Amino acid sequence: MAGFLDRAKEQAQRGLTQGKQKLDDVQAQRTGHDLLKRLGAAYYAERHGTGTPEGTQQALDAVDRHAAAHVDVFLRS
Repeated sequence: MAGFLDRAKEQAQRGLTQGKQKLDDVQAQRTGHDLLKRLGAAYYAERHGTGTPEGTQQALDAVDRHAAAHVDVFLRS
């Protein structure tokens, strides 16, 4: 009986770990998409005279940092 409970506990823990990883991946994807939207908005503003090259560069730098930290998730979608 103890062996069964140990296996069930291990399986439950494995499921929790996989669920947390999936949640982290989804959050990283959402953050990446938000950063790309900000980059697009900054570029659009710059091209239409309401933004600055510095603002566009800052947005690009944020995308680069996120992509470097989450390359496996960020480039997947």
